[in-house]
Amino acid sequence: MSDTSTFKTAFSFSTDSYQAAAELKQQLNHPDINFVLFFCSAEYDLDKLAEALTDNFKDLPIAGCTTAGEITTQGYGKGCITAIGFAKSAFAVEAVLIECLDGFCLTDAQMVVEQLIGGCRRHEIAPIKGNTFALTLLDGLSIQEENVLVTLNSALGSIPNFGGSAGDDVHLSKTHVFYNGRFRNDAAVVMLVNTHYDFEVFSTHHMHSKGEKLIVTEADAENRSVYELNAEPAAKEYARAIGLTVEDLNHEVFALNPIAVKIGDEYFVRSIQKVNDDLSLKFYCAVERGIVLTLMEPGEMTSDLVLKLDDIRKKIGEPQLIIGCDCFLRRLECDLLGNRDSVSEILRQNHVVGFNAYGEQIAGMHVNQTFTGVAIGRNLDG
Repeated sequence: MSDTSTFKTAFSFSTDSYQAAAELKQQLNHPDINFVLFFCSAEYDLDKLAEALTDNFKDLPIAGCTTAGEITTQGYGKGCITAIGFAKSAFAVEAVLIECLDGFCLTDAQMVVEQLIGGCRRHEIAPIKGNTFALTLLDGLSIQEENVLVTLNSALGSIPNFGGSAGDDVHLSKTHVFYNGRFRNDAAVVMLVNTHYDFEVFSTHHMHSKGEKLIVTEADAENRSVYELNAEPAAKEYARAIGLTVEDLNHEVFALNPIAVKIGDEYFVRSIQKVNDDLSLKFYCAVERGIVLTLMEPGEMTSDLVLKLDDIRKKIGEPQLIIGCDCFLRRLECDLLGNRDSVSEILRQNHVVGFNAYGEQIAGMHVNQTFTGVAIGRNLDG
């Protein structure tokens, strides 16, 4: 367990909800802790876990979500719960629950941001401008990330934002966010973190273009379903492009053969969730008719991670903590290619606490197959 003057970290591999919550409490027990953020396996009895967390942390604000895998201070975990306790002397953390994602509008977003900023200012930690970032956790099966994130990003203005979509250990059944003592569906938690420490919000991926283009010729953007690619049944055309049959398509194939949309000079992966019975493809992100997708292939994940983390060190020095949202398809790729231990060790060495997500969020965009997060430095701002 990490124990500094600014935060504490904790984790439990107990599968018993009450014991897991008690172990977190024991590890995070400090009078200066004023906010707890956690990420947990969906295999827990969530009603019991909610009760246990509430009993152990009493009136302490606590937020979190279910995952498709956890990241503890020891690296990748599975079937566990991992948490961060923020110290009131160094962080002002405010959170708001959004329960109506459908129809979330700019006025709603402005009210949320005003409430969060007002709450942070009362703590008198640091000026809001330049010292504040937002973290969003959304129901990963709500199909509402794009609307919520774009709207919220507009209201946040210059405040950098990132986050992740809750998972459920790849069951694709129900994903949950937690706030005010309950796990909830069709909801989001927005947190504003104000600190006098340097920080860097970032996102990285290791995918490279193979050059082949797939044009979306028929789609239902609201349901994230693509019916045709290059005027052919989507699943058949995708399978042809990667040299496989429709029967071969599964999570492993999707992880190693992603497709992406190019915005400016950057590629943003649009991960496939599944093949539907009508040979359409269901995506984790919105994909609209008329966009051009590019077939991608994975490069070297470990070297990409090392380069990104080295770049962060040049900007803010050695991080004391990284809150990371790591796509579950990256973790699956690690398992398939045999580099899980090396990636896990990089995460451990760089003090990463976080989770494997169904989608990542950066600057108002919903993306896939990235490692996205915030690195908090040891140096005071200015």
